[in-house]
Amino acid sequence: MIQAQLLEPAWRSILLTETMLNHLAELDEFLAATRATGTTVYPESENFFNALNAVPPSQVKVVILGQDPYHSEGLANGFAFAVPQSAKPPPSLRNIISEVQRDLGRGKAPFPKHDLMPWVEQGVLLLNTVLSVAKGLAGSHHDRGWTFFTDAVIAHLGARAAPTVFMLWGKAAQQKARLIQRDQHLVLTAPHPSPLSVYRGFSGCGHFSQCNRFLIDQGQAPIDW
Repeated sequence: MIQAQLLEPAWRSILLTETMLNHLAELDEFLAATRATGTTVYPESENFFNALNAVPPSQVKVVILGQDPYHSEGLANGFAFAVPQSAKPPPSLRNIISEVQRDLGRGKAPFPKHDLMPWVEQGVLLLNTVLSVAKGLAGSHHDRGWTFFTDAVIAHLGARAAPTVFMLWGKAAQQKARLIQRDQHLVLTAPHPSPLSVYRGFSGCGHFSQCNRFLIDQGQAPIDW
C-alpha cells in the first residue's frame, strides 16, 4: 500500500494535490493487483518515499535521477542507485563510483558506503523516475502513475530560484529535462550507468566535477563525493 502520510511534510504539502492523490490511488490498485498474483514488488511500500523523506525540498542541492529500483532481492531501498550497506554493490553502482574516481582523480580510492548516505546528507536527492518494480522485471512499473508523481517533484525543483544541479542518467530521466528552467540550474545528461550503456557516454561524463564547479560558482559548498 502507498502510504502517502509517510511522506515528509514539506514534500507532502507540495505534491499531494487532489489530482495527485487520485493518481496514487490508481497506482495503489495496480500494486495491490500485482501482489495478489504472487509477484514480489521492490522496494517495500514503506520505503517508496525514502529519498524524498531524507532530503526536504529546501535542502536539495543536487538531483541524481535514474530509472527504476533494482529488481533483485535485497537491493532496492528507496534511494536511486544506492543499496543497503550489507549488500554487494551492483554493477551500476560500481560504474558510478568508478566515474567518481576517474573524474576527481582519486585513482582506486576506498569504496564509499554502498548506501550513499554521505551524499544524501549533503543534499543529494537520489530519485528514480519510477519508485517500484516487479521482482526480476526491470521497467515493469513504467506508465503506471509514478512518472506523474516524479514529474511533480522535478517541476517543483526546476522552477525554484535556488540553483540546483540535475544529473539525468538514461532516457527515462532525460525526458524530465523539459520540466527544468535552465536559466538558474545546471542540467547534465548521460546514458544510464548500467553495464549495457556505461561505455556509450556515462564513463567519462565528468558530471561530478562539473557539479562541484557549478556549486562553487554559485557560492555553495561542493559535494564531497
